[in-house]
Amino acid sequence: MKAVKQISFVVPSDLLCLGEVLGKYEEVKPEFINQRVWLECQLALAEGFTNAVRHAHKNLPPETTIEIEIIINPSNLEIKIWDQGNPFNLISSQESNSKDNHLKTGGRGIEILEKVADELKYEHHPNNRNCLTIKRNFGVKI
Repeated sequence: MKAVKQISFVVPSDLLCLGEVLGKYEEVKPEFINQRVWLECQLALAEGFTNAVRHAHKNLPPETTIEIEIIINPSNLEIKIWDQGNPFNLISSQESNSKDNHLKTGGRGIEILEKVADELKYEHHPNNRNCLTIKRNFGVKI
């Protein structure tokens, strides 16, 4: 399936770059996408990016980069966030979140990603990088 729109960019591991990340996201917004779906995916992108900065790159210098790829196909949107930190186990993190107290005020990032994504995965690659993939289906065909 050929992508309708696609962008790939690299930013420093700095929360101040969140505005730049969200600006790049807006650059690829297609006319056909439902506004609610678009905003939910924007939230997932912001959450994934801030998690990479705060957790994966916690002990790394701020100049450590995060690569982001956004691919919009006729039937889905896919966000890939590449970090260089120590990998973590997404499945065990999901399980512990489901057991945690629902009154907890922080640490809901995985829960947010699960609610937005139709497919969510976090994979370690041999080049010491990890990729968080967030895929959301539109439910429409163009």
